[in-house]
Amino acid sequence: MNKRQKETINIRFTSTAFMIMAIAIFKPFGLEGGQWQSYLHLICLFVLGLFSCFTTEVILRYMLHMPRSYERGINYIISRNLRFQIINTPLVALFICLYRHFMMSHLLKSNQLSLSNYLETLAIIAFLSFAIGLYWRFKFRNKYLTMELEETMLLNEELKKMQESEHLLPDEVEKADEKCLQQELILTGTTNESVTLQISHLLFIESVGNYVKVRHLRKGQVHTDMLRATMKQMGETLKGYPMIVRCHRAFLVNLGQVEQIISHSNSTQLLIKYCHESLPVSRSNMALVKAAIKRA
Repeated sequence: MNKRQKETINIRFTSTAFMIMAIAIFKPFGLEGGQWQSYLHLICLFVLGLFSCFTTEVILRYMLHMPRSYERGINYIISRNLRFQIINTPLVALFICLYRHFMMSHLLKSNQLSLSNYLETLAIIAFLSFAIGLYWRFKFRNKYLTMELEETMLLNEELKKMQESEHLLPDEVEKADEKCLQQELILTGTTNESVTLQISHLLFIESVGNYVKVRHLRKGQVHTDMLRATMKQMGETLKGYPMIVRCHRAFLVNLGQVEQIISHSNSTQLLIKYCHESLPVSRSNMALVKAAIKRA
């Protein structure tokens, strides 16, 4: 059993225990008159609650194809938990109704299986499910933000090491690397315009309608040139340079010119040196940025 499976079991166990504790306090379904039998009924309801939770987990994972995954972001986790509640709440209410009908009808006549019986149980479970959902939403958000912050700190450390390593390589490799970095690159579009620059001086390229905006250094100053071209053309031209990566559908960035990786609650941005502009990193391209930093 891996760590994630243990965590899922702990979450469902805690949620079900909270539900049973609330039922034990308010004593619905005629439990107040059951004396010692009430504890036995509560244990059975706890088992039914757990069974319902794990049945819902199976439905989410294998039928709706929604495994538990923090890598997909906090919005995915919150959406998954909402769907879990939508499926689990009526399911556990049905199991409890059936238990009331077959095992507790002698305690109270209203425990007999009926629509009113089901609606009453559903209302109680829905309220408890809402309270439990608020708790886990808060906890998951805090946990995800902590994980995201730690990952961003590690990425920033790796980014600095990568940038510093350019000056710490053996002589032969350093000369070859320096030659590559100082190599002049000519970017062209669909017209006669072109931009000539050293690859190490490229900051980023941004798609602007039918044009691309090339931000680069020239004599220590940040310059902007416009070319009539597509991001696909720019990507093809720069595919031989591992430090140039697609961080967003509208941006190509030179990781050697990234000052810092900044993480917010639902987004990641790259702060660029010299111009201090922030480029967005889409979730689909985040893996490419991480791979490029670690590869270098």
